[in-house]
Amino acid sequence: MPRDTMDTTDQERIGSLTDRRTLLKTAGGVGIVGLAGCVSTTDDDDDDGSGADDGSDDGGSGGDDDQDVYEIGMVDSLTGSLADFGERNQRALELALADINEVGVRGGELDVIVEDSESESQGGVAAAQKLVNQDNVPFLIGAVGSGVSLSIYESVIQGTDVVQLSQNSTGLGLTEFPGLLRMSPSGRTQSVALADIIAEDGYDEVAVTYINDEFGESLFDAFAEAYDGEIVYESSHDGEQASYGSLVSEMNGSGTDAWLCITYQQEFATMVTNMFESGYEPQLYGADSNRGDTVLANTPQGSMDGMKLVEPAAPEGQENYQAFAADFEAEFGESPTAWSAFSYDCAVTAALSIQAADEFTGRALGEVVRDVTRPEGEEVFTYEEAHAILDDGGTADDIDYQGVSGPIDFDENGDPRGSLVVFEVRDHDYEAIEFRES
Repeated sequence: MPRDTMDTTDQERIGSLTDRRTLLKTAGGVGIVGLAGCVSTTDDDDDDGSGADDGSDDGGSGGDDDQDVYEIGMVDSLTGSLADFGERNQRALELALADINEVGVRGGELDVIVEDSESESQGGVAAAQKLVNQDNVPFLIGAVGSGVSLSIYESVIQGTDVVQLSQNSTGLGLTEFPGLLRMSPSGRTQSVALADIIAEDGYDEVAVTYINDEFGESLFDAFAEAYDGEIVYESSHDGEQASYGSLVSEMNGSGTDAWLCITYQQEFATMVTNMFESGYEPQLYGADSNRGDTVLANTPQGSMDGMKLVEPAAPEGQENYQAFAADFEAEFGESPTAWSAFSYDCAVTAALSIQAADEFTGRALGEVVRDVTRPEGEEVFTYEEAHAILDDGGTADDIDYQGVSGPIDFDENGDPRGSLVVFEVRDHDYEAIEFRES
């Protein structure tokens, strides 16, 4: 929200938060880990990814109540094709932990050990094995890519009591695993919206390409089911290719002007460059993973103008989102995205689960993680409000955390509620043009 519209309370809160973070940054090498006790980013140089430790069966020992630090894990895309998401996730995590640890968790602080998936399933599994089997975390936030989240669940989490909550995965396949929770809504809503938008724009034919993984395949299947027109060309593609020249040539040969690309930022930037260099000027459409600074920076000026994309929407009219956005802009000099809000809410949901649970174990956290966001309780919009109820003897059933990403309310499949925003590329930038309920 613009600074000239903030009330005194908002300004004092943001000023206090900024002063606190300035102190952290100027405290030499101690930084966030030493003072805030929050984000511990490690590497795997001493880990073979074998998961040799036996701590996973009981969901992590977690230690006793009223301990100084409660450690959970996070697998994020710090590098690779989804690193734009990871960067904003980490910034949102920093804000969440500052808000959480200002209040406290069961008399202590929340610490998140962050590992890099490298935006790949193999890297994600190795990172999760390290967190679960060596660090014994009972709660794991992760991951960004849907295929990465599913690989982690099937290879590491399934059969244990560890709670997994994905921050950014939208693949439809996650719905089939109720034990795998996610903060971002299913991509089915995006596929249906894209089918509607393409038809509304007057196209009864479309050429489609999709990334060859669970995310791409599931969103394409949902699109094909929802689209009333004819898909005159469809082809999957592998990731991280140096060129997609042959692919875009085939799409151009299909004879239709409407092209839907369901892929990731790095791959899409290459496709757009290939299109531009070949002189092709299709009407482009895309899903959430097509949008990002990486795409703008690595494509020719004007090469995407007119493109339409859909992605989960942030509740911009909600006061707690406005406060979060103001904090984010003050700290990092840019606006957050809905994906940032999902990451923030993952950390807050984890902290509320720890506060509400009988003990710090995966089994106990799993019993309350859904309840702290369900509508049976009193609506609360900040961690501080929810903590006050729990600290006064309330239970998970007594609170309904309304996230900065909007109402969460995990259903029986671990999926949340959500809405969508439609973007159009204008002057080589993204402009929100419409909101749609999912």
